[in-house]
Amino acid sequence: MFTGIVQGTAKIVSIQDKANFRTQTVKMPQEMLKGLEIGASVANNGVCLTVTEIKHDLVSFDLMAETLRITNLGELVVGDFVNIERAIQMGAEIGGHILSGHVYCTAEVKDIIASENNYQVWFELPNVEVMKYILTKGFIAIDGISLTIGKVKAQQFCVNLIPETLTRTLIGQRELGDKVNIEIDPQTQAIVDTVERYLSSKTMS
Repeated sequence: MFTGIVQGTAKIVSIQDKANFRTQTVKMPQEMLKGLEIGASVANNGVCLTVTEIKHDLVSFDLMAETLRITNLGELVVGDFVNIERAIQMGAEIGGHILSGHVYCTAEVKDIIASENNYQVWFELPNVEVMKYILTKGFIAIDGISLTIGKVKAQQFCVNLIPETLTRTLIGQRELGDKVNIEIDPQTQAIVDTVERYLSSKTMS
């Protein structure tokens, strides 16, 4: 489990592609290596991945075909960076919201509005079906970053970013047309699905 409070970024130093399979190696920041072991869970751009090898500060992960298809990790190349978050430890402060690291889909950056005191980014989701889980002031995770939804319109929504988020994560480097990973807030999804099932059963009865 994760909190959506990204702890830093890591550079991809190696990618090994095989049939329907990829091994990705990143150069992990020193402060994030403490206690890291093979088998541990680490979020890369919000995707929960398992550590398969550790050589000094080089940490490897295996990515299955489905992960490469659904997320933006399949588009990355050597030299790109990813947002990194270690899994929650018992007793740790939870500053964002609970995440599983299971990305629902990707969204496209459609507009960036930068002003002196605000940095707003608009995203477009792939279909209307996903939008039922996108609620104004609700939670969402974008590339593993826990954020609050600003406004919602049609198949688009925006978030407003503080300087700390822009400094610590990659979201301030995203450009128009870039794809970001989206994890829907599980509590919102559960409530929406439950209400839908209830209304459906009332209609059929």
